[in-house]
Amino acid sequence: MKEIVKTNGLSKRYKDVLSVNSLDMNVKEGHIYGFLGPNGAGKSTTLKMLLDLVKPTAGEIDIFGKRLNSKTRIEILANIGSLIESPSYYGHLTAAENLRILQILLDVSPSNINEVLHIVRLDRQHSKRVSSYSLGMKQRLGLAGALLSFPKLLILDEPTNGLDPAGIQEMRELIRSLPEKYGMTVIVSSHLLSEIDQMADDIGIIANGKMMYQGPLNLLHETDNTKNLEEIFLNLTGKESSL
Repeated sequence: MKEIVKTNGLSKRYKDVLSVNSLDMNVKEGHIYGFLGPNGAGKSTTLKMLLDLVKPTAGEIDIFGKRLNSKTRIEILANIGSLIESPSYYGHLTAAENLRILQILLDVSPSNINEVLHIVRLDRQHSKRVSSYSLGMKQRLGLAGALLSFPKLLILDEPTNGLDPAGIQEMRELIRSLPEKYGMTVIVSSHLLSEIDQMADDIGIIANGKMMYQGPLNLLHETDNTKNLEEIFLNLTGKESSL
């Protein structure tokens, strides 16, 4: 199966700290890739390098079969949607107005605005000022912005932040539907292991910047003595607590 994302020896050093250490990452087209690791393992740094927000110290990144560099970055990033950390928005504007600004910048159809608002179930609150939104609603608006261009690749860092249990379930079902409905490939990082267990086709587990496991989630379950992803995660990372 074709690989949408492939890294080779990807590393990032901050002074004396090696945040990401020679990481080889392979994300298959049309799959949901769960990216797991303890706090400080290098997950967010890796995702930011894929988005060219952080420059690698060493290694290579290939996305859509092209090397990510200064010549290809605009073409590659035009086909990537992302939600990294807290979403940005203008509180005095409505959800639709915020997305309108992004729609103009991305040069996509205005009809996409209503479509993504419907997808994230904000269509009934589209005319409210975002400053009045709950944290969960702001998170869903951030996802709507990431979906606005209906990208080939979607990168989500902790997309369930601020959501209640019902919202988490809705988010999981939404993410699960994206490859089949829209042909998207999704990389999702989350501290909710049970959600990744129900959502991902493949997973990558990193600790101290190194890849500890990468491959199909079902194969990991089959080859491990336990069926519990949390126990598998703790065994691989040597951690005594959750993410």
